[in-house]
Amino acid sequence: MVVGLGTGSTVAWTIRAIGRMVAEGLDILAVPTSYQSEALAIECGIPLTTLSQNPVLDLAIDGVDQIDIRMNAIKGGGAAHTREKVVSIAARRFVVVADGSKRVEVLNRPVPVEVLPFAAMVVERELVRIGGYPVVRQARMKDGPVITDNGNFVMDVSFGEIRDPATLAQEISQIPGVVDHGIFTKIDELHIAHNGTVEVIRRNDL
Repeated sequence: MVVGLGTGSTVAWTIRAIGRMVAEGLDILAVPTSYQSEALAIECGIPLTTLSQNPVLDLAIDGVDQIDIRMNAIKGGGAAHTREKVVSIAARRFVVVADGSKRVEVLNRPVPVEVLPFAAMVVERELVRIGGYPVVRQARMKDGPVITDNGNFVMDVSFGEIRDPATLAQEISQIPGVVDHGIFTKIDELHIAHNGTVEVIRRNDL
């Protein structure tokens, strides 16, 4: 089995759990979506591979920053959403793990948008044109913007309530200079924790 490993604090627990299963004999390969996930997977003894070697994954597991009742999500708090989206599309089944605080009626968080540095000013103008308020994400431990694992900038773009995530996703994707954005609309399954229990919600059941 080949598994895509997402990025973030919730998925870190999943990676550690998979590592324990590997130690007990689970036979898998994993494709990490960021330097952090790769380092943790290596620490946990999970054998790694690449999309070049395995372009079709059996499963991808990731977290979310926010998810609505129709299983549309916003991701990218760790600035790894472009690779996460590639891995999610490569997988036969894309599963999200989250705690109950992440689920909302309507998405309203800023949308992370990965942008080519060369095109930053043009992209910013176009994001404003479609109703967004973009802010270039700044690094915490150095001067200047956050740089993704792909060498690009991230803009966090506020749109208020996002009642039609699929249409907004398409509008953002059509802007030249945008690498990808943090709106995810193709989640197959959600595992969400409530007060010590886990509820499983499948897209086909909505």
